[in-house]
Amino acid sequence: MFKNLSIRELTYYVTIAVFGVTFLLSFFFLKILDVNAFQKENLYWFIAFQVISFLLIYGTIRFLLEGFIFRRIKLIYKVISESKLSSSSPKPGFDPKEYSLDEVNLDVLNWAQKTQDEIQDLKTLEEYRKKYVGDISHELKTPIFSIQGYIHTLLEGGLYDEKINEKYLLRAAKNIERLQTIVDDLELINKLEYGKAVLYKSKFDIKKLVQEVMQDLTVQASEKKISIHFKEGADQPRQVYADLESIRQVISNLLLNSIKYGNKEGETRIGFYDMGEKVLIEISDNGIGIEEEHLKHVFDRFYRVDASRSRKQGGSGLGLSIVKHIIEAHQENINVRSTQGVGSTFGFTLPKNK
Repeated sequence: MFKNLSIRELTYYVTIAVFGVTFLLSFFFLKILDVNAFQKENLYWFIAFQVISFLLIYGTIRFLLEGFIFRRIKLIYKVISESKLSSSSPKPGFDPKEYSLDEVNLDVLNWAQKTQDEIQDLKTLEEYRKKYVGDISHELKTPIFSIQGYIHTLLEGGLYDEKINEKYLLRAAKNIERLQTIVDDLELINKLEYGKAVLYKSKFDIKKLVQEVMQDLTVQASEKKISIHFKEGADQPRQVYADLESIRQVISNLLLNSIKYGNKEGETRIGFYDMGEKVLIEISDNGIGIEEEHLKHVFDRFYRVDASRSRKQGGSGLGLSIVKHIIEAHQENINVRSTQGVGSTFGFTLPKNK
């Protein structure tokens, strides 16, 4: 009965309780003074005294609870409402006197928890921003310092040395291309994140597209003697509905990744699986694999499981991040499974032909 009292009800009950005590005390004192309260000449004064006592008690309790405490509760609710951080914030015209203390407490606790969660999210984003700025600075430094070194060497006389002038110019040009790749990839990710990238969806055979990419990567695969082939049952045409060129980039990035980090004389396998209205495409290798602690970060920008080895392999460090953003732009999912020393499998879904 008393668990969920509203603030106004609490005022009434406290007033009655205090008045009951004063009523009994008045009888006690009258008895000590040997005065009969129910005698006709004393009854009117007794009733008047009790009425005045009740009004004074009620006024005092109301002032203390409603005028002092509840006014501050209403101020807290106003702050919560104006902050717009809680879906349970009171509507305009909210009167805390009509709410139970448990409801008030629950609302404030919910607001505090959501505020704390938002603060934690902001801290996480801030940490990510700092890390991202540090990563991009580091990625840009390497080619910039290399270009500076080659150009300064040429300006200091190397330009006239036939043994190094052309070699250094070629190296500088290669680093400039790397810078351009990083900038282009960042621009693409930015467009995908903000929905500015235009997807030209059409129906096409995903198996045929994979074969075309496999042919494009023949040289890279041959250098490491890596065999790229379809899994059993994946030799049939599979029609999907997506942006062909962006999916080509996804397939190319994933296959190239499997070649870069695959074992020499290893293999890369491509499989297709019917998922009802979707097709699951999986690319597996028997390469070095990825440790479990790194799996949740493989799609982060510039994230490298083995930084020294990754940079030797070339690339912008944004390939998997681009892959993730392209698939998400199609409103589909991508995942990775990996065991260190055994290999990795990247899988993503695409809708069937519409």
